[in-house]
Amino acid sequence: MVGGIGASFLEIAETAGGMTILLARVLARIVPRPGKNIDSRELLKNLYKMGVKSLPIVAVTALFTGAIMVIQAATIVKRYGAEGLLGWGAGFGTLREIAPLLTALMISGRVGANNTAELGTMVVTEQLDALRVLAIDPISFLIAPRFISIVSTLFMMTLFADALALFGAAYTGEALLGVSPTTFYNGLTGGLLGFGDVATGLVKSVVFGLVIGLASCHFGLATTGGAPGVGRAVNSTVMASAAGVFVLDYLTSFALGG
Repeated sequence: MVGGIGASFLEIAETAGGMTILLARVLARIVPRPGKNIDSRELLKNLYKMGVKSLPIVAVTALFTGAIMVIQAATIVKRYGAEGLLGWGAGFGTLREIAPLLTALMISGRVGANNTAELGTMVVTEQLDALRVLAIDPISFLIAPRFISIVSTLFMMTLFADALALFGAAYTGEALLGVSPTTFYNGLTGGLLGFGDVATGLVKSVVFGLVIGLASCHFGLATTGGAPGVGRAVNSTVMASAAGVFVLDYLTSFALGG
């Protein structure tokens, strides 16, 4: 048992160390230098593939998230006649916690896993070695654009999810409780919620984007063992991203006070 615990600890430490080194290498490429700039075409391609194509699934998730928040609050609202607080009740949890968390999990499953599979396939088919033979830096050409795209996508998708979740909550409140959207939004902006609540969720989205981007790129580059190895790398990315999101969610909530 002790040996198993030690092996798990060493594996986690190795993964954390590898991701930290990869982050340092990516940050070094992001700083503009002659002949060391990231590939702008690859960046735009990944922003479209990861961001624009993620809009439908994020939209569906956000709309139903807002509706669920209203359903959960419906009993209390009816019992105490607190229709004016419905906007605050649904918005507080959505903006600070639920929207960034669920969006991160959706992006992890759709974008992070796909990124790992692509990079892992390139590794096992020696395409990255071919880039090095052609004097093309794989970090500048492939990794840095994908990392920036994942972080940017999660930030933008969280903004999008916030708006759609509140929209879904407002009209679900009207359908189920008879609370007009005007009353809902007045309760949302009546002083109980402020910019700090929105900013907390956006800060979390950036932190989640960092861990998802690092995990997907790290496990993709560390792929070995052919096609089965690609599958193992994708599985490792999904587990590491989900665990990292929840751990960092706790730490960020503690640091930001909610």
